Amino acid sequence: MYPVSRLAAVQEATAKGGLDALLLTPGPDLRYVSGYDAKPLERLTCLVVPAAGEPFMMVPRLELPAAEASPASRLGLEFVAWDETDDPYALAAARLGDVAKVGLADRMWAMSSLRFRDVLPGAEQVLAGSVLRELRMRKSPAEVAALREAGEAIDAVHRQVPELLRAGRTEREVARDIAEAILASGHATVDFVIVASGPNGASPHHDVSDRVIRPGEPVVVDIGGQLHNGYCSDSTRTYSVGEPPADFAAYYEVLRQAQEAACAAVRPGVSCESVDAAARDLIAAAGYGEHFVHRTGHGIGIETHEEPYIVAGNGEPLEPGHAFSVEPGIYLAGRHGARIEDIVVCTESGGERLNNTSRELVIV
Repeated sequence: MYPVSRLAAVQEATAKGGLDALLLTPGPDLRYVSGYDAKPLERLTCLVVPAAGEPFMMVPRLELPAAEASPASRLGLEFVAWDETDDPYALAAARLGDVAKVGLADRMWAMSSLRFRDVLPGAEQVLAGSVLRELRMRKSPAEVAALREAGEAIDAVHRQVPELLRAGRTEREVARDIAEAILASGHATVDFVIVASGPNGASPHHDVSDRVIRPGEPVVVDIGGQLHNGYCSDSTRTYSVGEPPADFAAYYEVLRQAQEAACAAVRPGVSCESVDAAARDLIAAAGYGEHFVHRTGHGIGIETHEEPYIVAGNGEPLEPGHAFSVEPGIYLAGRHGARIEDIVVCTESGGERLNNTSRELVIV
């Protein structure tokens, strides 16, 4: 998952991007480069990757055993342990030397960013994503395999959902059982569980509530987590507890066809916005355009949401290894809603869906 060669590739990208160094604190950027899933603490942990010279990692002394036990220990970099009375920012700046432009981890705390500004007053700060995005977007075969494993694990959970959904249960009760199933499927964490019944289904990011599920109601179930290797799952299916309303059944079929069309549009060289349009145009032609209120998809990897984004205005062409969701939705405020979501990987010849449970409306 975290090959030793990645650090050299990142260092090369840093130089090509015109940066003097990357400063990567705990979060997805650090984990992507080093494999170290460091705790985000007020004590500084920071991988310093200069464009030229030897990378090193600042580590609080009490966190040194964890760092040495992580995949970062295979990279051959120096762990610089600092003590409670040290200023780790000043120590890092002194080792780094004179720099004009540095890239900060995209999820770096403002506290750390401002401290680095103090100790590197002459350095322009930009996002590390400006040089990491191309590397992170194009997944290696090992990363695709990890995402495929995550897709299979979350599919196993969706296959259990019909047993959990029934009239008289609350969304929260169902969500609790789903969360347990996510962990039992091999996930290390439960990142989110959306159980949106009836009118709550018209809110794309509803979460859960104590609302009681009623007969004849559609229920949107959007679930995901992270495997122990750091790679994420994300899949949405829509269910109905008994026969759904006729108008719902009609637009669900439109949605299913739109999701199918967007997945079929995936291939190298096709723009991200073209995949969005494949779903959106069909939904709009059926008269539901105003009810599709979000982008068609987002990239996925060690974060659930990362680049590339499948949205109008993004003319970036797809490349083999790009992995992203395809999840059009139709939402009728105050009534009900529906969404179908698969993770898709762009291959040399088209697209591979990593989620394979039924996309038909499941009536339970």
